[in-house]
Amino acid sequence: MFKGSNVALVTPFKNDKLDDETYIKLIHFHIKNGTNGLVPAGTTGESPTLSHHEHERVIELCVKESNGKLPVFAGTGSNSTEEAISLTRHAEKIGANGALIVTPYYNKPTQEGLYQHYKSINDKCGIPILIYNIPGRSVIDMTVDTMARLYELKNIIGVKDATGDLNRVDQTLKKMGKDFIQLTGNDDNALEFNKRGGVGAISVTANIAPKICSEFQKNSVMNDEKSQLEAKKLDEILQPLHHSMFVESNPSPVKYAAKLLNLCDDDVRLPLVKVTDPTKEIVKKALQSAKLI
Repeated sequence: MFKGSNVALVTPFKNDKLDDETYIKLIHFHIKNGTNGLVPAGTTGESPTLSHHEHERVIELCVKESNGKLPVFAGTGSNSTEEAISLTRHAEKIGANGALIVTPYYNKPTQEGLYQHYKSINDKCGIPILIYNIPGRSVIDMTVDTMARLYELKNIIGVKDATGDLNRVDQTLKKMGKDFIQLTGNDDNALEFNKRGGVGAISVTANIAPKICSEFQKNSVMNDEKSQLEAKKLDEILQPLHHSMFVESNPSPVKYAAKLLNLCDDDVRLPLVKVTDPTKEIVKKALQSAKLI
């Protein structure tokens, strides 16, 4: 149900307010351009600075506007277990296909604490849950053994792996089997990630290059030589884009790229700021190299 190129949707702002009209246009842009799934209210969607109402609003808009055309896995994580439960139950109520739940940042729970956090959410909702493991932002790293314990629960179906450690794909596949969904959160390692058993990505770059990302993902999971050659070719086109998206803190670069493509403004919320002039040049060159401008 959830594989291929899934976009970690940016949240557009106008005068520091949620820009509903532009957000709706973005959703339809992805429906028309080959994106395989939508992930609203994640890190790229600036969830840390969304109010509770705004957080629920962007998920509601995504579910309503996609109207079953694309699966929606809503970002509902929090370092407060009760808040994560509340957001996940809301996503379930309004018809999201699942929830992407980040490991609790800042608190630094033990592996048992991580297990109990996800178990509590699992026990109080009825939609599929993807674990979002991103030690670079949340400080903690969920082990494969903890993930295997969680996979025994009714709603845990897979992971968005942003560890950058490709050996994790092999370890996870060996421990949980191929039915456990593995999606990369690192655009730049998607080719090798899928070769090792991954089935897709939750992508920042897909915000600005949905067609290329979708074609790349489609070819990368096929075993024939022609498809693998095409995937490699598309990966080479995408690599400068992937790099440019993280020269400064995400999502500032991707929002600037989206502005150049007339998709949305580049406004971000403090403590994030707009990208510097040197980064603007890097982003422009990457867009040009991919023939997007």
